[in-house]
Amino acid sequence: MHFKIRKISVISLFLVLCLQEITIAQLPKQDTLHLTLEKAEQLFLNNNLQILAQKYNVEATKALIIQARLYPNPNINFVQGAYNTETGRWFEQDYDNGEQAFQVSQLIVLSRKIHKQVKIAETNYKLEEDNFYDLLRTLKLALRSSFFNVYYLRQTAKVYDEEINSLRTIVAAYDQVQDKGYVSEADDIRVKAQLYSLQSEYQNLVDNINDLQSQLWLLLQVSPNSYVQPIVDMDIVKADPHFYSLKSLLDSAYVNRTDLMIAKDNLTLSKQTLSYQKALAIPDFTAGAGFDRHGSYISNFNAVSIGLDIPIFNHNQGNIKNARILIDYSNTQVHLAQKTLEEEVSRGLQKAIDADKLYKAIDPSFASNFDKLAKEMMEHYMTRSVSLLNFLTFYDSYKQNIVQLNTILFNKVNALENINFLTGTTFFNK
Repeated sequence: MHFKIRKISVISLFLVLCLQEITIAQLPKQDTLHLTLEKAEQLFLNNNLQILAQKYNVEATKALIIQARLYPNPNINFVQGAYNTETGRWFEQDYDNGEQAFQVSQLIVLSRKIHKQVKIAETNYKLEEDNFYDLLRTLKLALRSSFFNVYYLRQTAKVYDEEINSLRTIVAAYDQVQDKGYVSEADDIRVKAQLYSLQSEYQNLVDNINDLQSQLWLLLQVSPNSYVQPIVDMDIVKADPHFYSLKSLLDSAYVNRTDLMIAKDNLTLSKQTLSYQKALAIPDFTAGAGFDRHGSYISNFNAVSIGLDIPIFNHNQGNIKNARILIDYSNTQVHLAQKTLEEEVSRGLQKAIDADKLYKAIDPSFASNFDKLAKEMMEHYMTRSVSLLNFLTFYDSYKQNIVQLNTILFNKVNALENINFLTGTTFFNK
């Protein structure tokens, strides 16, 4: 009887494999992109539309520095007599009866307002640059995290594939021999229930992978018909977070964290704005020269002029007060950014140490031993050396442990990536 079941099972396995081949052949073909982390980052820097758009924004802000350096244009005013009531003629040009007047004026900017405008424009440019690098830092974390997550989820998916295929083989064999009384209905239902449960879990896993693939498509700007298959150096998981002290990580974060730079830029901008608003309280004056042929008390009148606002009511006091308050606000934001940075780096390092501790507690031969045992268990069950219950229990444990193993490995790598993000420096996974 055992021989019959084993023979039928082998035939069923052959049929299932054939059906799988047909199914795979009918799936729409996708171009597989085998990418290392280095190649993925290069594609990201070259193609990502968010980065390209922010680069244009930076260049547009740089152009405003040119504008800030420009002085006001001179003003030229010309007057021509329209109608002479004595002669009854329009727009007379002759010397005795025609009237023309000219005036040239220039606004003279005082209190170094142009210089202060340039400084504000330069700070705005630096602020946009820092915003660009902060966006780059954030998107790189998303890229690297998704890259490693896809890799480890794919390792988990392989386990589901193996277990689902094994159960499909058994179900196919059971379906052929059930009517002959070789297999109980209870065993048949139990195997199918386990298969359906695995297929449901597997579909959720595939959906998760596809969501990450979609994120990678957007980050890399590759075709949605492409499937990104990460190539990962397994040694990266061995990196030790104890190698760098908290002080060295904090020192790097103080220098390279773009969100802290942005807070400092805003403080500088607030101080420059206060200086500029104080300068605006000092009025500029207009100097000019004019000529009038017949419109003054003498013919061919020549004059120079100067104009100046008298700051009696408006001393720009509201804008000055506003600028002072914004300095206090920006200063508070800098202190908040520093405290946040210190807490995040400290917590990030501790999470990496905890993840490393959990990783080091794993037996290095764990995965390979489980793979070997899984194959042996399948063979033993086919020959009825073990019961169905023991077989299903083992496979469930096998799946759960491999899932946990890949989760631990990803958490370790992701914790190191988080340190890179929090410090603004690529310490790990270079």
